[in-house]
Amino acid sequence: MQKLMGLALAMLVAGCNGLSDDNDEASQPEYLQYSYVVVGADGAAVARAISTYGACPIINIGSVGKRMQLRAGSGTMPQRPTASAPADSKPSDFPVITCEATLPADAASASIGGQTLPLPKAQPQRIVILGDTGCRMKKADNAFQDCNNADQWPLARIAATAASLKPDLVLHVGDYHYRETACPEGNAGCKDSPWGYGWDTWQADLFKPAAPLLEAAPWVVVRGNHEECARAGQGWFRFLAPEPYTPARSCNDAGNDTVANLSPPYAVPLGGGDQFIVFDSSKAGFAKLAVDDPKSLNYQQQMMSVARLAGGVRGGSFFASHHPVLGYEVLDNGKLVGGNVPLQDAMAQVNGLAYYPAGIQLALHGHVHSFQALTFATDHPATIVSGNGGDDVSPALPSPLPPLAPAPGVTLERITHSTTFGFMLMERGGNGWTYKAYTAGGKVMATCSQQGRRLLCDRTGRIAA
Repeated sequence: MQKLMGLALAMLVAGCNGLSDDNDEASQPEYLQYSYVVVGADGAAVARAISTYGACPIINIGSVGKRMQLRAGSGTMPQRPTASAPADSKPSDFPVITCEATLPADAASASIGGQTLPLPKAQPQRIVILGDTGCRMKKADNAFQDCNNADQWPLARIAATAASLKPDLVLHVGDYHYRETACPEGNAGCKDSPWGYGWDTWQADLFKPAAPLLEAAPWVVVRGNHEECARAGQGWFRFLAPEPYTPARSCNDAGNDTVANLSPPYAVPLGGGDQFIVFDSSKAGFAKLAVDDPKSLNYQQQMMSVARLAGGVRGGSFFASHHPVLGYEVLDNGKLVGGNVPLQDAMAQVNGLAYYPAGIQLALHGHVHSFQALTFATDHPATIVSGNGGDDVSPALPSPLPPLAPAPGVTLERITHSTTFGFMLMERGGNGWTYKAYTAGGKVMATCSQQGRRLLCDRTGRIAA
């Protein structure tokens, strides 16, 4: 009752400048957990707030205050089928609400509960790129990372280092959440860690360690396979997805998974005629798809949308998906494999062995837990993999790399790669974009300049830390 009375009183505090958060209980720091900005289609920016209070806080945009809208309420979701066995799963508990407000393109400032929000820039100069950032806890693979060791799971260090570079934008290429099953008894590395798909795990895996980077710049978020509905999809839609939250697109009901597991591509303008094209590959999988498989047909339709988006700008388009289309990976059995076959099949149905439409100059991915910068002798866009953001790194690629094409009709010219934890910085210059691969502590491992569809890196082959 006291909270409701406080809220009612605050809503009466209005004047020519709208509401004020000075005496608004819902806007007090004791309830506000995290505030951040997500950038979606056409560069539309949405402010988000996660709160333990029962009503949304006030957001101040310039000199005007207004109540944020409720995106998702609190509650414990009924247990649904997950990627884990039922005995290793549990209902997802969200004792927090998620609130949001659209930020006008001309907003000069914005804040929630006294915390200043980072606003998008029309022409960002410095863009941090990272992916695969959570701490792995998965019984099915007997994989339990040392989440309590900052050297073994360095996301907090990566986020602080990346934030110190003062980026204008962050691109996360997917897989934010990894703590799927309980830490085994006697395992000191993940002792007392939360697990499952509820708020406590999302906070531990993303929001707490990445807080400095969430405060530093708006985020463009790519959905990874760990955010598909049978895994952390419920939190994805509550906290990160730029699209509206609806019962059908919440991952709460497994009957809606076919709809909720695929979102249409969209473009985020970067100024100067350049843009990101964000593609949802969360359910791509690994196996070749039959031509009449509905998933294959959906991906073909999505690729047609990518071609339309890429044809609508005068500059360069940067394709951002979680799964690398033309990268490399060493499997647990030591076998070297090329890029993602289901995506290659769908892209070939639309664009032939070019795979990408002509307007795509560069592809940006995660999924493989390493850094890779690839340029091709054939006319295919250069590729960067930035999946070394915290989760257990993948087995190192062989060096030199054997003559294996990442896809039919593609010839690799050069590759630079590392399994050192870190992130990327994409920086605009007078002659275009440059890309720097950093270690978690801020050491530059490699610098690559972009020339059309090609990357020229100052180092090639395997880079040791």
